[in-house]
Amino acid sequence: MKGIAKRWVMNTFGVILIILFVFVVCFAMIVQSFYYNDVFQVLNGRSTELVNIFNSSAEFTETARDYVENFPDKELMELMVINSDGQVIITSTGFAPDNNQKMPDYELALKAKDSFGKWQGNLSSGENVMAVTRVIYDSRREPSGAIRYMVSLEEADRKIFITICMMCLVGLLILFFIFVSSTYFLRSIVRPVQEITSTAKRIAQGDFNARINKFYDDEIGDLCDTINYMAGELGTADKMKNDFISSVSHELRTPLTAIKGWAETMQLDGCRDTKTVEKGIAIIVKETERLNGIVEEVLDFSRIQQDRMVLIMDRLDILAELDESIYMLKERANSESKHIVYDEPEILPIVLGDRNRLRQVFINIIDNALKYSDKDGVVTINAEESDKQVMITIADNGCGIPAQHLPKVKQKFYKANQTVRGSGIGLAVADEIVRLHKGTLDIDSTEGVGTTVTIRIPVLEEEKPEPEDFISENGKDISSGSESIS
Repeated sequence: MKGIAKRWVMNTFGVILIILFVFVVCFAMIVQSFYYNDVFQVLNGRSTELVNIFNSSAEFTETARDYVENFPDKELMELMVINSDGQVIITSTGFAPDNNQKMPDYELALKAKDSFGKWQGNLSSGENVMAVTRVIYDSRREPSGAIRYMVSLEEADRKIFITICMMCLVGLLILFFIFVSSTYFLRSIVRPVQEITSTAKRIAQGDFNARINKFYDDEIGDLCDTINYMAGELGTADKMKNDFISSVSHELRTPLTAIKGWAETMQLDGCRDTKTVEKGIAIIVKETERLNGIVEEVLDFSRIQQDRMVLIMDRLDILAELDESIYMLKERANSESKHIVYDEPEILPIVLGDRNRLRQVFINIIDNALKYSDKDGVVTINAEESDKQVMITIADNGCGIPAQHLPKVKQKFYKANQTVRGSGIGLAVADEIVRLHKGTLDIDSTEGVGTTVTIRIPVLEEEKPEPEDFISENGKDISSGSESIS
């Protein structure tokens, strides 16, 4: 037994045992007090009748002897008559009195105002007894003698012992039922936890298809659901990661193949064709730029993941960056028989931003719009000011994004369409760059109709110069130092 089970037994049973022990001890004291008090009440009741039996005019010894001979409870208690010298002269047992036995109750009765004394203890024989003594006084208030009642407590102790044993038995039964219920309860926790541990190890080793059977609809069940959900998300992320690696590998292989092919072609001794060399160099430069773009995109994503993306913020004309981005992709659109329609506004407010990063966002979004547009497709770009924000809308009439993929397109590694080139991190990078500019990037799409991307960047609020305060005194303007003519 270890772990939760051991802690449960140590803590719960330890506390319960302490509580039961304290309860049994208290209960034993109460039971003992009850039985002993019952015996004392009987003895005290007998002693009070002496007031009516003994009087100052009667001879103490003769009256005591008659009282002892006619005493009805000889079987229950021992009755002793003590003379004025403290010697036992008569007992109800008929045996010779033992004057060597101590009588603390008699000594207490002599000192007490009510002439009554009580004692409970062991005789020299070891017997546990209770004794009470009442002193009898004559008319001159001189002690004539005393009557002592003594009862053995062995029967009371036996009843007390039986009662405590029954109480202990009840306590053991309680412990047994607690043990049985705790065992069932612990199994209901330990078994799911063991399966959770086993399944979690499988997930940690890369088995993202592992699932936990839900035992109960409680906190343990919620934990099972959470771990199952985590496994599903990890499996999805792992698949997306593998797809990303495959996609990036393919993206890198294509330009590298072109570069290698044209380099080998130009390396041939027989290649003296100037046009072929120029074409090869142009392709190598183009593919190198493409490789550089892919690498930069991956590096940007790495910086975002590590919160190391640094922006060089400055006041800038966002229209200029948008114009340059469109110009860079215009030739590609024409070569693919696609059209970019841009209704350029005359002027837009100044924004605070990183020109290179914003241009990267525009190029990424327009590039995606062209990629997912068919031949003769149209990409429409609009820019305007709205609610102290510059709003740039890039819309295409391409294939669109299915509804189930739309919420995830900005996630890392996610690609809704695996047939189109791309690493799957471009939108994630673009969304993070816009977020760092305190803006938003929203995507709205309908499958078969097209996609619209809306970028909002807050306008830079210029601080208005406060009007110069001036005081006119004797026709002189203090702020300018010149006299005013009135």
